[in-house]
Amino acid sequence: MKLKRFLLRYYPPGIILEFLNDSGEVETKSIDLLTLSQETDVDQLVNLIVFEEPLLKENRKPQLKSLINKLITKLESKKVQSFSLAKTLRAHVLPLTNCAFNKNGDRFITGSYDRTCKVWDTELGEELLTLQGHSNVVYCIAYNNPFGDRIATGSFDKTAKIWDANTGELYYTLSGHKMEIVCLSFDPQGLLLATGSMDNTAKLWDVETGKDIATLKGHSGEIVSLHFNAEGDKILTGSFDTTAKIWDARSGKCIFTLDEHNGEISSAQFEFTGDFCATASIDRTCKIWDVNKGKCVATLRGHVDEVLDIAFNATGTKLVTVSADGTGRLYNVNNAQCMATLNGHTGEISKVTFNPQGTKILTAGADKTCRLWSADTGELLQTLEGHTDEIFSCAFNYEGEIIITGSKDNTCKIWKDSKAVKEGPDDEF
Repeated sequence: MKLKRFLLRYYPPGIILEFLNDSGEVETKSIDLLTLSQETDVDQLVNLIVFEEPLLKENRKPQLKSLINKLITKLESKKVQSFSLAKTLRAHVLPLTNCAFNKNGDRFITGSYDRTCKVWDTELGEELLTLQGHSNVVYCIAYNNPFGDRIATGSFDKTAKIWDANTGELYYTLSGHKMEIVCLSFDPQGLLLATGSMDNTAKLWDVETGKDIATLKGHSGEIVSLHFNAEGDKILTGSFDTTAKIWDARSGKCIFTLDEHNGEISSAQFEFTGDFCATASIDRTCKIWDVNKGKCVATLRGHVDEVLDIAFNATGTKLVTVSADGTGRLYNVNNAQCMATLNGHTGEISKVTFNPQGTKILTAGADKTCRLWSADTGELLQTLEGHTDEIFSCAFNYEGEIIITGSKDNTCKIWKDSKAVKEGPDDEF
């Protein structure tokens, strides 16, 4: 085996080794550095990596040290931020349903009740493409990040579509669901698309051919959440039948049913390592599960109304929950202890996400605001005001210096960090 080059992965921190195998084919393997911080002893870490990784020889140590120091600098780079409104887009004639960035954040997409998906230039706030063809609401949308050359749309017309993200050309219409499609996701390798439907099933589709690979049957209620793990070999579905299920993404077989909630599931997520997943429910709890055993390892209580959304930070060490009770709760995943309560919204919070660095939390609320919180202390850092109706969608770009928010006021707003310095995506060496 021969090392070709290093690739830096900033969020979560890691180094990807690209190498030639014994057959001369290019392969990659990742060295995850999930506990990296300013306190890390870099020389000790470099020695350990070279000792454990056969691809790396002693002469690579200086380069490895330089890369790790670059990762540490990147992690510390977005500590102080101030976001201001850059653009307001009246994106569609009818209400918005969702919005999502591509990896670089230079483009984003919006879905709407007007049956279209639109592609936007983030910097200029200009519409680039309109993806037309659905005969009902475009409810869920996604880029095939990190590649960003495909867009998937899921519709109440019972179909999903795969599009060329650069030209708007329609590649495939995916037919087979018997009811509305309400969630979808690409796998991390961009090879599979998963769709979840009100017909109680999920389907796996081959992105290159548009073929129906597998139907995930077993839920007795609408599937409202689905998520691939980072390896792409498992998929997690959450349903109104009060259960979540872990499936083998290659065979479509159910591995475990997670059935300890007493109410409908609202969100289900893997953390980065894939060892744990979390489920949120209208029973006012969130549960953390051991993925390899299918067992609940912690029940997170404290909300006094439905838990509507959850998010892990990039390294899987923290979990945040938000609720119809107007609060968020930040947890340490390792001991399931509540680290902070996010108080400030005056209505239900329907969406939550961490920034890529894991230093901040963004929440979207019915009180027409988005709020930024410290992921260390839970302190309210900034309130993004300007929408005139409930905000149901919010997202960071990959660098964490641009935010998009989507509202029932039928506008999408672009917020930019006034302190940001423009940087490129992951680097190659």
